[in-house]
Amino acid sequence: MTWKELVQLMRDPLLLLFVVYAFSADIYNAAAGVTLQLNNAALAVLDMDRSAASRELAGRFLAPEFRQIGSAGHASTGQALLDKGDAMALLDVPPGFGASLARGEPAAVQMQIDASNSVQGFLTSVDAAQIVARFGLESAAARLGLGNATLDGPLIDNRVRVWFNPNQNDAWFMGISELLNVITLFSMLLPAAAMVREKERGTIEQLLVSPLGPLQIMLPKIVAMVAVILCGTALGLFGLLIPVFGVPVHGSLLLFLAVCTAYICTLAGIGILIATVTRNMAQAGMMVILILAPMMFLSGAWTPPEAMPAVMRALMYISPLYYFINASYGILLKGAGLLSLWPMIAGIVGLGLAVGVACTLRFTRQFG
Repeated sequence: MTWKELVQLMRDPLLLLFVVYAFSADIYNAAAGVTLQLNNAALAVLDMDRSAASRELAGRFLAPEFRQIGSAGHASTGQALLDKGDAMALLDVPPGFGASLARGEPAAVQMQIDASNSVQGFLTSVDAAQIVARFGLESAAARLGLGNATLDGPLIDNRVRVWFNPNQNDAWFMGISELLNVITLFSMLLPAAAMVREKERGTIEQLLVSPLGPLQIMLPKIVAMVAVILCGTALGLFGLLIPVFGVPVHGSLLLFLAVCTAYICTLAGIGILIATVTRNMAQAGMMVILILAPMMFLSGAWTPPEAMPAVMRALMYISPLYYFINASYGILLKGAGLLSLWPMIAGIVGLGLAVGVACTLRFTRQFG
């Protein structure tokens, strides 16, 4: 029965091509093309002072974070650049800026930021505030004759230690995240497709009149799809993430694959449940998307659990992806072991048992 499921998958070239693409090109695109850092933010400068100090300040906005697109010339021109989306930010330096600094008086500059993309707008404001603050500190230190403010000034030395991803390489996070999302998608889609295919072709009745029980019909489908998804996981991890993007593996690969197996079995039960309430592949695909979207939002990958409303935090604990993401990042990037990750693994296994019971009861009721 397990071999039959694998042969049926091999005879579906479109679905097989989709699996290969998702575990290869899709992961590569996510790791190589998606970044959460500020990069090449278009900056226009409206310099109404035209002093050495204003030019020095504008010159601090350098690549790769910023890309200066030239002088705005007039306030209305700068506003038009923001409105059209040609500029992400507009640095407005007022007249008398340099003279105020020379006299030791407070001097203000204005930074207008297009925050229609809130993430990029927030990163732009943070980087700009740091650049302006640094410039102001150095200007004050130079005027007072203190020399290098970082060495001679009475400052707090803030030393940040970045763990697990010292270079803050987005490719590590995005690549692993996309791999986990692809595993999640196919863990539900492939078992659902295998079962719905039996219903569409009318072979489910042949299985039911055979000397096979409900578990003997469901388990081969789950085992076959677990094998396919684990092969795809190996392709994405050993064929792309590790050799191409240098993603480290600090923990046990056997533990990671064991967690993947438990997670795939859990979601495969959900896929079988989907197959029992749908009539064709189109309905099954829509049901998978309907379940996948909230599962991803409740996983904590994009929004920290602490930032969620209380109701959403409570719902997060019934999302298998929440436990899977924590366990996977813990094993691959942090090198965590079973003692640290057992609550996450217990969550996956517990949800898997509940789904398995519900799946068996539903399948027996419908086809038994």
